[in-house]
Amino acid sequence: MNFNTIFYKSFRILLLPFALLYGAIILVRNWLFDKNHLRSAQYNLPIICVGNLAVGGTGKSPMVEYLVGLLKDTFKVATLSRGYKRKTKGYALANENTTALEIGDEPMQFNAKFPGIAVAVGEARIEAIPQLLHDRADTQVIILDDAFQHRAVNAGLNILLTEYNDLFTNDFYLPTGDLRDSRSSAKRAQIIVVTKCPPYLGEVEKKAIIADIGPTPNQKIFFTCIEYGRPYHIIDGSQRDITEHDEILLVCGIANPKPLKQYIAEHADTYYQQDYGDHHIFTIDDLKEINKKFNDISSEHRCIITTEKDAVRLIKFKDQLSTLPMYVLPIRHKFLFEEGRAFNETVVHFIKHFTLDVAE
Repeated sequence: MNFNTIFYKSFRILLLPFALLYGAIILVRNWLFDKNHLRSAQYNLPIICVGNLAVGGTGKSPMVEYLVGLLKDTFKVATLSRGYKRKTKGYALANENTTALEIGDEPMQFNAKFPGIAVAVGEARIEAIPQLLHDRADTQVIILDDAFQHRAVNAGLNILLTEYNDLFTNDFYLPTGDLRDSRSSAKRAQIIVVTKCPPYLGEVEKKAIIADIGPTPNQKIFFTCIEYGRPYHIIDGSQRDITEHDEILLVCGIANPKPLKQYIAEHADTYYQQDYGDHHIFTIDDLKEINKKFNDISSEHRCIITTEKDAVRLIKFKDQLSTLPMYVLPIRHKFLFEEGRAFNETVVHFIKHFTLDVAE
């Protein structure tokens, strides 16, 4: 553990009084919702919420993409996100000309990968849902991205993500820890997914994690690992492999880049980092700096690797990127213990069961 890490953790401990105050506010707020003093809106269609209890990257965007891929051929699917760090306000429905600056990087990623679905953003989801249904009246299911802690909308199916190396059970309230909601809120989820597990996770450790989480009888727990796809060029889509001969410049602005860096380190000869903050808005000066660092690499086997989230914020420089060997590394959830089918059936059953309830 280096000095900066020790200092950061020590500093966060000093903020414990603020964390206790924040936690008290969260507990009171949740109590008001639980006792119906604050009410959650319900809608006459199935709504799936994907979220977590902590700040940081637990794999929410890949889970939304997984759900869209699962459902889009059977149901009319829409996604609704806040649109974090976008330059606009209020409700917006994406179209073919929309940019990441207008709706945010994650919704833009959904819009680019799934052009047939409705992708909407809106800070106030309780207001955005009726607007979305007005614009897309044929919508059959809405997936809420990062909305678990926002209780103004009562989703019928809550999918809570928690990271293998940072389970919510071992965390504490902000700013001392990373929790933005109470640990007890996990009881509101119908599904809990432990993400970013090692692919070789064993049954003994699986049972220990389940015991630590302590699910209710009605909750289901699943485990996933990260699965990377084949890198594709950011402009022309051509693909290449990462080989043991490659020297890579990793351009990365995501919340938790550790698994990505580990993957690159294991598959390439070496790599160099060009790190940015989460949801960083790239400038032309950033692109010049990326070019400079890339040109400093002397190897014949060199390329730039970036994430899908970063790619949608870089694509505005398509003229400059067309001749640059910048490749996007796709990511997806892979269910462990052969439980992917059970997860899929749970989600589809919820939608069909909800539809039947409404019809009756």
